[in-house]
Amino acid sequence: MTERVTLQESYSYCLRLARRHYENFPVASLAMPRRLRPHVAAVYAFARHADDLADEGTASPDQRLEDLAQWRMRLEQACQGRGSGHVFTALADTIRSFDIPVQLFHDLLDAFTQDAVTEEYETFGQVLEYCRRSANPVGRIVLALNGILSERTAHLSDSLCTGLQLANFWQDVSVDRLKPRIYIPKDDLARFGVASADVLAGRDSTGLRACIAFQVDRTRRYFLDAQPLFRLLPWRLGVEIRAVWHGGYRILEKIKKQEYTTVSHRPTLGYGDYTSMVYHALLKDSHHA
Repeated sequence: MTERVTLQESYSYCLRLARRHYENFPVASLAMPRRLRPHVAAVYAFARHADDLADEGTASPDQRLEDLAQWRMRLEQACQGRGSGHVFTALADTIRSFDIPVQLFHDLLDAFTQDAVTEEYETFGQVLEYCRRSANPVGRIVLALNGILSERTAHLSDSLCTGLQLANFWQDVSVDRLKPRIYIPKDDLARFGVASADVLAGRDSTGLRACIAFQVDRTRRYFLDAQPLFRLLPWRLGVEIRAVWHGGYRILEKIKKQEYTTVSHRPTLGYGDYTSMVYHALLKDSHHA
């Protein structure tokens, strides 16, 4: 039987977990109002653990699916007031306090379940559907925590989160191929004369570079479509989201600068990039990378 814990202990645990990990997603950062940091940390702890169940260690796909099913069952129990353990005690309180749609958490678990069994995607549409489950719920949860989740803000947030997820895919080709996983759609690879085996082997080629360039070019549209969101956000959240926007857009520029060779080299942001992100984030009406 899982030990019952206090709410304060649960939030403290989630905050410690969030601070031990770095992610592109801002976890309880200084730009975020202090009152929201424990709640963001609770969401992060839920997602971090589910992601580890899907991707870390040496468990078989069947075991990963079973573990994720157990995690989903605990989510359902928590929403019924029967949650236990640090993560679900905190998460259940956060969901109730901010009236967050529980389906968003099920969507995240659907994405993690997909990660456990899917190594390739046939079409860009399938990749976008994955983004709908894996990235877009995070943005909607953040909006709900700030009391501004609406049809309009959700649509714009989806554009940003999809853009961020796609940028991460094209940035991480060299990392994902070792899992092994390929997010570049197979039909696009074929169009540029590249086989999945070439990507998995880390073979750079003119065709693969052209294919990644094509992915980067169409990903920019999602960032541009998301820009009207900035004007709908409270100032502190706006600073946070603009910084994230510029960070993701800069990743696309880094990929271009290294001539789309991400099958062999992962581009990263440096001190100058972070300085620029902060500078642009503080310019309320900044619309350019």
